[in-house]
Amino acid sequence: MTHDIHIIGGGLAGTEAAWQLARRGWRVRLSEMRGAAPDKGGERSPAHQTDGLAELVCSNSLRSDDHEKNAVGLLHHEMRQCGSLIMAAAEKARVPAGSALAVDREVFSAEIEAALTAQPTLTLARERIDRLPAAGLTIVATGPLTAESLAQSIGAATGAESLAFFDAIAPIVYRDSIDMDVAWMASRWDKGAEASLALGGDGRDYINCPMTKDQYLAFREEILAGEKGEFKEWEANTPYFDGCMPIEVMAERGVETLRFGPMKPVGLDNPHWATPEHPKGRWPYAVVQLRQDNTLGTLWNMVGFQTKLKYGEQQRIFRTIPGLEQAEFARFGGLHRNTFLNSPTLLDRQLRLKSAPHVRFAGQITGCEGYVESAAVGLLAGLMAAHELGGKDWRSPPPTTALGALLTHITGDADAASYQPMNINFGLFPPPPEEVKKKQRKEAYTLRAKADLAGWLPVLV
Repeated sequence: MTHDIHIIGGGLAGTEAAWQLARRGWRVRLSEMRGAAPDKGGERSPAHQTDGLAELVCSNSLRSDDHEKNAVGLLHHEMRQCGSLIMAAAEKARVPAGSALAVDREVFSAEIEAALTAQPTLTLARERIDRLPAAGLTIVATGPLTAESLAQSIGAATGAESLAFFDAIAPIVYRDSIDMDVAWMASRWDKGAEASLALGGDGRDYINCPMTKDQYLAFREEILAGEKGEFKEWEANTPYFDGCMPIEVMAERGVETLRFGPMKPVGLDNPHWATPEHPKGRWPYAVVQLRQDNTLGTLWNMVGFQTKLKYGEQQRIFRTIPGLEQAEFARFGGLHRNTFLNSPTLLDRQLRLKSAPHVRFAGQITGCEGYVESAAVGLLAGLMAAHELGGKDWRSPPPTTALGALLTHITGDADAASYQPMNINFGLFPPPPEEVKKKQRKEAYTLRAKADLAGWLPVLV
């Protein structure tokens, strides 16, 4: 079968782009190196564990689903309005996580692969692509762990070195190995209880492990002293992205850094510490939170606990956490290098490589950060390519929308000299009118975005 467009990479961005094109009848070849035979160059990146499409390697959370006051939730809403496969699969694979959208990883991946392979105009090719195609419409969505041969080809085409940063993977614990006589279930400030109940949860979607001051200080010292894995030569000078900071790096930044980061105790009353004066309990000095990672509720990931500690050290140190003394780990944490382009310099406003405009880039390789953002850029790349194939003029979503704000940041509005990975946030949007009160600004952003998106959606027909 010949194809109209070639998509390289079967992650969130590549699968979303493929879906947007195939559902419109265009012939798509989707190449994914994981699962390929040895003679086809089959291999996995250091972070992947399966051959499934759209594997979630870092966390099972797509973050906040609040589309009225949160920029990520607004992006969820806009993607749903555009017929996103990623968002549809997430709904089917959803697990309780308060106001966040978290999924069962295996169900999520299976839903996406089933939907794509059911498309009659899509060919899923398990093969490694070693260089950019010289001709033909192409979308490169190989993610932050692009194979070395293809990365070299991209470097040759861009004429500039790609930037790189570290991303990290949090450990996963078996639920039945957590001591609930010490830990307890609650969401911070009970936020998201209504959404949780609607999904079959009980409104208390996090397991919380409390620490006293002495326990916290001793734990931090263990983190600092613990044996870490050695960096490879090509990782040695790679900077970290703050959104995935390893716990040992946070610990190095100050005594209180972890307490104001993943271990903050605010809004969490420990019922095990209840007294007549405080019947609901008191806030611990620090808290380690775990979030459900699969539909069955048997696996829970340690929120914010990405690390370069060696596996044996992780087990030893994390078992000093109250409630995790007998913890059994389904997966230990890890750390890997991510690579991305200086997109404001190298890409045009339609995500095309300026030096080779038949090639578009999508996903984290463009410098967006996060599952949802990667899928959103894949969605836009797919829509742009569909318009180009159909001979239609493309009009980008307004910058007042989450999709538009993310796109304009990547393709020109960011400072190219200091370009770094970026999550969607209201700081990327044009500000609302000055008369809008500060407390009402988030709602003002989302109301304006929804109205402007509704005016733009006919472009997709």
